Amino acid sequence: MRTIPDYKKIYHDIILKICPEREPEFKYFLDKETLLSWDIVKLDNLIFNKKDQDSVVFNQRHRSYDDETILYIIKYQKEHKMNNSHTSKYFRISRNTLTKWKKIYKI
Repeated sequence: MRTIPDYKKIYHDIILKICPEREPEFKYFLDKETLLSWDIVKLDNLIFNKKDQDSVVFNQRHRSYDDETILYIIKYQKEHKMNNSHTSKYFRISRNTLTKWKKIYKI
């Protein structure tokens, strides 16, 4: 059986250790019942302010998405009437990946 890390607890501890004065800024994420992988990416970027291009490229290549996040991205695209190019730029994923997801989920 595969267990999932408690990301809320992990990120709450990181926030308290690194930047406790910014805790209210992250309240939205920490109050959610479960964090999607997209939420984790956002939290990570907000906390660590990753601006280094090399780290952005490296992290982008090693990113993985769960089913909930994939469906969230596709739903976001439909709700905001975005095409694949705009959606891929917004979420920093390839157009081919987005197209593949839409075929897999038949959306």
